[in-house]
Amino acid sequence: MIAKVIVDVPASNVNRTFDYLVPEELKDTVKPGMRVAVPFGPRKLQGFVIELGEETSVQKLKKIIELLDPVPVLTEELLKLGKWVSDQTLCFLITAYQAMIPAALKATYHKEFRLVDGVGLADLPDEARVWFKHREYIPMEDLLEISPTPLALFQKLVQKNSLEVIYRMSDKITKKKIKIVQRRGTEEERLQHIESLSKQAVKQKEVLSFLHESESPVVLKDLLEMFDTTRSTVQALESKGFIEIAEKEIYRDPYGGREFKRTQPLLLTSQQEQSIQPVLAALEEKRHETILLHGVTGSGKTEIYLQSIDRAIQMGQEAIVLVPEISLTPQMVNRFKGRFGSRVAVLHSALSAGEKYDEWRKIQRKEVSVVVGARSAVFAPFENLGLIIIDEEHESSYKQEENPRYHARDVAVQRGEHHQCPVILGSATPSLESYARAQKGVYTLCELSDRVNKRELPSVSVVDMREELRAGNRSMFSRELFDKINDRLKRGEQSVLFLNRRGYSSFILCRDCGYVGECPHCDISLTYHKKQHLLKCHYCGHQEPMPSQCPMCESQYIRFFGTGTQKVEEELAKLLPHARVIRMDVDTTGRKGSHEKLLNQFGEGKADILLGTQMIAKGLDFPKVTLVGVLAADTMLHLPDFRASEKTFQLLTQVSGRAGRHELSGEVVVQTYTVGHYSIDLASGHDYHSFYETEMQIRREHKYPPYYYLTLISFSHTELLKAVDASEKSASYLQQKVSPGTIILGPVVSPIARIKDRYRYQVMIKYKNEPRLSDLISELLQHFQHEMDGNGLQISVDMNAQNIM
Repeated sequence: MIAKVIVDVPASNVNRTFDYLVPEELKDTVKPGMRVAVPFGPRKLQGFVIELGEETSVQKLKKIIELLDPVPVLTEELLKLGKWVSDQTLCFLITAYQAMIPAALKATYHKEFRLVDGVGLADLPDEARVWFKHREYIPMEDLLEISPTPLALFQKLVQKNSLEVIYRMSDKITKKKIKIVQRRGTEEERLQHIESLSKQAVKQKEVLSFLHESESPVVLKDLLEMFDTTRSTVQALESKGFIEIAEKEIYRDPYGGREFKRTQPLLLTSQQEQSIQPVLAALEEKRHETILLHGVTGSGKTEIYLQSIDRAIQMGQEAIVLVPEISLTPQMVNRFKGRFGSRVAVLHSALSAGEKYDEWRKIQRKEVSVVVGARSAVFAPFENLGLIIIDEEHESSYKQEENPRYHARDVAVQRGEHHQCPVILGSATPSLESYARAQKGVYTLCELSDRVNKRELPSVSVVDMREELRAGNRSMFSRELFDKINDRLKRGEQSVLFLNRRGYSSFILCRDCGYVGECPHCDISLTYHKKQHLLKCHYCGHQEPMPSQCPMCESQYIRFFGTGTQKVEEELAKLLPHARVIRMDVDTTGRKGSHEKLLNQFGEGKADILLGTQMIAKGLDFPKVTLVGVLAADTMLHLPDFRASEKTFQLLTQVSGRAGRHELSGEVVVQTYTVGHYSIDLASGHDYHSFYETEMQIRREHKYPPYYYLTLISFSHTELLKAVDASEKSASYLQQKVSPGTIILGPVVSPIARIKDRYRYQVMIKYKNEPRLSDLISELLQHFQHEMDGNGLQISVDMNAQNIM
């Protein structure tokens, strides 16, 4: 039997299957989708079995070394899906398959040195002999830890055939196990054991009597605590054959010990009832349909999700629910666990590798019916999918920005077609692409124009910050916003303040010579973080101490410009010292569980003001929040990105929707220097349809999505001329090959010209129909392969570019 295997080497010359002989003892167990260890050159590598057959064109086949999985980690559908992802995003097959499995299943590789057969210790020089005195294998990591490292000596000994290099492969998997204690023998035998124990063995008697009564095994740790005894008590009973100590594998449960209040389905409004009908019909008829659920904030989209999933589960099917990022998961998890209990698995970035692996295994073992997770949960290994839901479908975090550059929405639709099941895309501000497809009839459009219980949408007031300056107000809070925050404090209500910038200030500037603190590795200014008194680069992580004087002219007049969340927090403490403030940004939510902890504190009323970046803009639902303040509505508006207006409108609409979601009515204050911009004006009126019409007109004029597809090819190199040369040759080649209606823009320098000491250029392709584009770009990559392998050139291709920064 022959196995066709994709090996764990992301390189163009091995982006295909290799034939391996299946050993006799594995013939009945090896199946497509399993991971195997195979010899590849001098190394032992991980690979995925793609298919099995009997024929091969290779004369002398190597054998599979070992099977790494008892059951396939990739289903037949996921194997096909990986090929589709690879074709769509122009990534390597192995990269697509690795994206579908948890990190714990990805192998790590180690190099080790050992003596060649027939070579003795006496044949080695003194400095190498000492290493092999007590060990047969020397890991390369051990050599690198010594300074100066003896690695060069070991490499010379390899060339002389005194030593050889062995490649070892190990899994990152660790299964969590606990020790359990269980009784042995019949009831009669156990009673005899208890009687036979001497009077001195009091603890042994107590433990054995308890186990005699206990029908199920007991965790060893719990048993020792219960009887305030030591392990020797239990070991003595085991040595006498009265009990048995065994190991039991358990799941690492990120929500272990948590009680979720059970909820019941709510009575749907007439609009909700109308919107759920197409979903239920598609479920009943086992038919694929993509449904765009456009509902204003607070209109009850989540209840539609929950009742649709309930129907799928009743039919014996499974469901995937995608949420944009970790910030949405705490409240979402509560809702889904509250409705479906232990049938829910959760996958998101804040879980440890072990927790993710255990949650993934629950899915693989069919122990759960629902997965709630971020982008990669779209690959959950369900085999009987009945429903896929993408909440806040407009969010940019659904697009992966490194290989494989897939969009979760496209993958979901592809899986929906395979399983013949409905896909729901939900949002208060759908992406223009999705709404345009719904208008064309490609998607089914369902609209929820009213909030549940006919609650009013919050009133929005736009404040011109230029007028505030003219009136002498130099604070970051307009007079209107400050008065309203004060009013909420008096009334015991809560406020949410939103600013899409973390840190203390955007940059530092010398007022004498104009010096701006910039990252030495990126063409971007450094952000000041007051707590650590550091300047940080948010692109490469470089940090340096804040200078006390200008490094250029030694002036004392070095000042902070721009405002970050840290600075707002400090200002609030000065102006409203009695207000309790919780700040949420990347800096305060870095530790595990901190995100949920901060939200819980706010939900329990332990703070008056929640201040944060875009992680607080959506999905949060607190009854006492009656005021939302947007401190700088135009932060994103002036970025060199054709989606800037759309992102601004979406963010303002989403953050406005946090106010007045329950009994109390809500107000929103939007502070801006760009009064009159249509995205801000229309967001303040909650008018999505007018925004859609206005923005679509601009997109049509400038030939941008959804009227045109957009592909971005980025080139980077440590030498500027090499990046320019590769981009110019590529643009010229494509210009000659593409059809007349296709537009090639560039090469131009990227909006951020240098990151991590690499110069960046880009070529943009706009097209309506270019069937050969993937082939042309593949040929281009093939042409530059030598420079990419050995000369430091990097070329990245985004076939469906969402971000042109």
